[in-house]
Amino acid sequence: MEGSPSDSAAVLALRETFGDRKPPDITRKITACVACRKQKIKCHMGANGQPPCTRCKKRGLSCTVNKSLQMILESDASWKHIVDRKIRILEAALGKVANHLSLPDLIDEAIDQDDEINEDVEQGAMPTPSVRAGTAHISPTAERHTPLNFEVVMDPDSGPAAIPGSVVSPIAIPGMETNRADQDIITRGVISLEAAQRYLDIYQNRLDHFLYRIIGDRRDMAEVRSASPLLLAAICAVGALHLATSDFEKCYQEFASIAASQTFSRRNTVDDIRGLCVAAFWLSGISWTCVGAAVRIATEIQLHRSIFQALRGDRTHYQRTRLYYLVFVCDHHFSVAYGRPPMTRRDDAIRACMQFLETENAVEDDQRLISQVQFWSVGSDIYETFGIDVERPLDSSMIEPLRRFSISLDSIRNEWTRRFRLNEYVGDYPRKGVGLHYHFAKLYLFSMAFRGIGKPGFKAADVALDIDESANTAVLSATAILRAVNDDEEIQGFLNGLPSYFDLMIAFAVVFVLKVATKYAASVRVDTSEIRSLVEELVVVLKRITSNMHPRHLLVSVAKGAENLLERCCPQEVTGPVPSNAHVTMNEPNFDQNLFDMSVDDWNGTSFNNFFMHEFDFLTNQGQMNGYQPDMNWTGMQQMP
Repeated sequence: MEGSPSDSAAVLALRETFGDRKPPDITRKITACVACRKQKIKCHMGANGQPPCTRCKKRGLSCTVNKSLQMILESDASWKHIVDRKIRILEAALGKVANHLSLPDLIDEAIDQDDEINEDVEQGAMPTPSVRAGTAHISPTAERHTPLNFEVVMDPDSGPAAIPGSVVSPIAIPGMETNRADQDIITRGVISLEAAQRYLDIYQNRLDHFLYRIIGDRRDMAEVRSASPLLLAAICAVGALHLATSDFEKCYQEFASIAASQTFSRRNTVDDIRGLCVAAFWLSGISWTCVGAAVRIATEIQLHRSIFQALRGDRTHYQRTRLYYLVFVCDHHFSVAYGRPPMTRRDDAIRACMQFLETENAVEDDQRLISQVQFWSVGSDIYETFGIDVERPLDSSMIEPLRRFSISLDSIRNEWTRRFRLNEYVGDYPRKGVGLHYHFAKLYLFSMAFRGIGKPGFKAADVALDIDESANTAVLSATAILRAVNDDEEIQGFLNGLPSYFDLMIAFAVVFVLKVATKYAASVRVDTSEIRSLVEELVVVLKRITSNMHPRHLLVSVAKGAENLLERCCPQEVTGPVPSNAHVTMNEPNFDQNLFDMSVDDWNGTSFNNFFMHEFDFLTNQGQMNGYQPDMNWTGMQQMP
């Protein structure tokens, strides 16, 4: 008999290799287990003849019966045959899934990799498990970075006054222009196509209009995917954050992985810059990192030089120029307010921003964008003029610039408020946003009045009245911010969508008024009970708004922190209004120092020693604020309730 019907094809094939399809003639069948044979005693197996035997079961011993070599080989061949069949079934199922998702390349690439492995096996060069495990974690968009060779070139169309660096150019490497879109967040299976479409919809129909359409003209999913995997990952991360879905963590990590892999890329595009800007505006934990990369790439691909062709009506250069303006605004969002020098300067493109609006391609969103360019140009001038030494009191030489900047901010607000009308996607935000940015800038400017408070030379006689006026203006701007959030339901609806800079400024306004109403209550004419009422109402509003937000949203932490600070700063016994004749004094008033030891240890487990309760100026808080990255520290965040 050549083989029983139960013998598998793999077993029969194995026997064939030995030249005989018959089962082996085993002259002596082993029935005793190893333990019993060692003791040379009779082994009593169970009713079905399978281990464990009676003795091993009673003594709790390991009961095994040795098999012949032939039986071991046949068992191994049978197991491999079953596994091979299951893998083929899995491949067929994945092929159907890939076809359903219109991703035929997914299977093709797997087949190509399988062919490479087979070739390695045939050549005796099978990669070790450690090597394969290492390559499995390489980002899909990572590219090999090899040293470049350069050549000297002479452009016949340019004159002798060319940019010096333009005469040395890297030599192109064949094969560098591969399509990175083949490995985006959808292709890699991080999220489904349907989920990505939801995130693109919320971004394109709402979020993008708060920032003057970063991605430019409307695009469908196929266009976004082909444009940049980095842009798609950023949109998905921001969309998931604002829809409060569980995909946020995955999308965030995928974006960070792609961005890191492209750090040294020589193939970055304008759409990669868009992706970095999207992430910077909304993903607070990595904003500064993304801004730095965006500025570097923007200058590398010469966005700042497109203004000249844009003014001549070239649409491609128009889009490049407005992207440069977005990079400028993004840079200033996360530099000036954090005490960092801006990386972008007032160059030809910035100086020509009003001319840009006169081009045939300009639309209303460009007007909103240019209003921001003007606000932040003044903000940059404020930073350059007053510097970062917050211990130095203002002197008479600084009063005139203070007034000049205030007038500039007033002019910008008056100019742009009257221009804007209701927006199809974000309602009256264009006009109300100008008001909020105006008060943010005013608060930043006039908080300078408190520099050096309590230090020798603070509020010298020749500037005392000016400092009083500036201090009160700062309080008015801070309370205007709080009232706007408390009283305007439309603004409340904007908060789950506005960039994180707004969350920062709301937090700063809260801290500012609490310090003025408590520690420095004798320095400014302020009704402390009104301040407490404003902050109490703000806490209620923020808790209601953030109740449905993703826990990683910065405003969630701001709401918790504001509530904690209110409880510590303003106990229930609140004193009445400060007399109207109160004024800034040369020395700090007496107060209970323990009340102002405001280490907010319960902000998501992050220590905020003196984070908010230091001097009013933004710059003093830079170190602590840089350490506060609520959506960056995933190890700690994953332990949140």
